[in-house]
Amino acid sequence: FVEGSIADEALVEKILVDNDIDTIVNFAAESHVDRSISGPDIFIETNIVGTHNLLKAARRVWIENAASAKPEHRFHHVSTDEVYGELEDHEEAFTEDHVYAPNSPYSASKASSDHLVRAYHHTFGLNVTTTNCSNNYGPYQYPEKLIPLFLSNILRNKPLPVYGTGYEPKDTFETGIIKTIE
Repeated sequence: FVEGSIADEALVEKILVDNDIDTIVNFAAESHVDRSISGPDIFIETNIVGTHNLLKAARRVWIENAASAKPEHRFHHVSTDEVYGELEDHEEAFTEDHVYAPNSPYSASKASSDHLVRAYHHTFGLNVTTTNCSNNYGPYQYPEKLIPLFLSNILRNKPLPVYGTGYEPKDTFETGIIKTIE
C-alpha cells in the first residue's frame, strides 16, 4: 500500500517502476453528482487531470522507457454509465454503441477521461480497456449510494427507497425487517 495522489506524476511513475507493475485499474474518481454541481473543480482535477497523469506515467514507463517497457501491459479505466445521459422509460438499456451525452460536471469529467484513455490507445499504443458500470461499492463510499444506503437502512429497520417510477408489485410479504417486493 502506498498512500499518495494520482496527481503526483513522479510518485505514480516511481511506483510503476519500483514494483514492476504492468497493470493499472483506475477506480479513482470523484463521483457524487450533486457535489459536482456545487463544486466541479475537484471533479476536473481528479477525473480528468488525475486520469491523464496515470496515462502519462503508464506511457513513459511501459512504452517509452526501454528499461521498464511492458509489451503486455494493461490500463483498465473504470468509468460510469452516466456518460450516456438518461434513458426515457420506453428506451432500451444503454450499450457501448450509444453516443455520449453527459448531463452533469461529474458525468462530463468521466466522459472526458474516457476519451483520454481511448486517445492514448489510438495515439500511443497503450493497451486499454474501459468499463461503464453503474455503482461500485467499497469502503468510505458515500452513504447515499445504493448499497450503503440499503445496508444502513436495513440495519436501522428503515424503509428501502426505490427511485424512479417503479412498478406495480405482484405480491409483497413481510421479511421481519423490511417489506420485500417480489
